[in-house]
Amino acid sequence: MRYEVEVDIAASGQQVWDVLHDVVRWSDWSPTIEEIRRLDEGGFGVGSKARVKQPKMNAKIWEVTQAEPGESFTWATKSPGLHMVAGHYIKASGEKSHVKLDFVLTGPLAPVVSPLAGGRIRRYVDLEAQSLKARCENGATPK
Repeated sequence: MRYEVEVDIAASGQQVWDVLHDVVRWSDWSPTIEEIRRLDEGGFGVGSKARVKQPKMNAKIWEVTQAEPGESFTWATKSPGLHMVAGHYIKASGEKSHVKLDFVLTGPLAPVVSPLAGGRIRRYVDLEAQSLKARCENGATPK
């Protein structure tokens, strides 16, 4: 399963990056996150790990697998039979930004899990994009 959503945000790339990159505060602005707790110290980049708890889901440990400061980061998690990857990409143009969020679910159990969890995954990715836009444009917290 692969799902992606794109959104235009009336904020600079740096403003969007500052919100998106500060993962421990996602629960402040996104109703799809109950808590994110970093499991390491220092900068957030390749190899960084965080425990992510989302509504109606078990907590997962996500690890950053790719990072381009100011532009993108991708992180991944595994559970028996499943591999999940979530990407966050920003293309800035002056005081506007184009953001793409994607989610990929693979593994031997993906054909079984995708029909069951696909609706929730799509809703969460859509809501995260809408919430990021609201937070960056006017500081709103749509919880």
